[in-house]
Amino acid sequence: MLIRRPDDPDGILPSDITPRELYLDRRRFLALGAAGALMSADALAALSAKKSLYSTAEKINPLKDITSYNNFYEFGTDKEDPAAYSGAFKPRPWTVAVDGEVMKPRTFSIDELLKLAPLEERVYRMRCVEGWSMVIPWIGYPLSALLKLVQPTSRGKYVAFETVMRPNEMPGQRSRVLAWPYREGLRIDEAMHPLAILAVGLYGDVLPNQNGAPIRLVVPWKYGFKSIKSIVKIRLTEKPPATSWNLAAPDEYGFYSNVNPNVDHPRWSQARERRIGEFFKRDTLPFNGYGAQVAQLYRGMDLKVHF
Repeated sequence: MLIRRPDDPDGILPSDITPRELYLDRRRFLALGAAGALMSADALAALSAKKSLYSTAEKINPLKDITSYNNFYEFGTDKEDPAAYSGAFKPRPWTVAVDGEVMKPRTFSIDELLKLAPLEERVYRMRCVEGWSMVIPWIGYPLSALLKLVQPTSRGKYVAFETVMRPNEMPGQRSRVLAWPYREGLRIDEAMHPLAILAVGLYGDVLPNQNGAPIRLVVPWKYGFKSIKSIVKIRLTEKPPATSWNLAAPDEYGFYSNVNPNVDHPRWSQARERRIGEFFKRDTLPFNGYGAQVAQLYRGMDLKVHF
């Protein structure tokens, strides 16, 4: 029986809107290279996720779009670079250290993280600051499951994230386009929101290297660069953490970076977007269409100032 959340008209099963032969084709796993080859049997089995009621019913982008056209500057600045230059990246062994303003700091192995909470398939709209968008079937679980386990203190008001630093495997880190390693951050209430997830897979398989293997953040109501990839450190802090794009260009990239059609990037409008695979542009939705779920987080704030 199909169950819809009363406040989410998009809540249908991703398998109902994805061609069955594409959805079930396990041979895609073989195309994921080193990431797939190094996954344990238990970890791969863990990706048999239930379907989430938070999913959108919009048409999912094909796997080839999701894995061949994306931003991951650690492998290069062109959209095709991550797929072309991430083959040497090794997503195992892997650990994520969680510390700072927490009662129980801890370092997790990737296998521990895979088993930390029940995995779900979350079909999310994703909007890039450059003006393009996709709909992606992530596999993951709420970030809050991890944060609750380490028990934030009252001083833990922000959550800082850091990507791995491996210039020998990530050739983009040899450039000076950003100050490496890549850093991002959320306010604690944003991080605890059920829409914010840690993703370990997409399209029913483990994350490919170019999409942030083995674990990444996904925050669907914010521009894509907030969803930091290949995370190795999470730290809770009392003050807002420095973030990479805000450090590089503070007039262009604010700390919050919520999708907002009414706040233009200095060099282009944010009012319209192009869904990859479509010819015509569409209107950009406030909070990327997730306003009913997250707008209350910013009540009383001027979102043109706190952009």
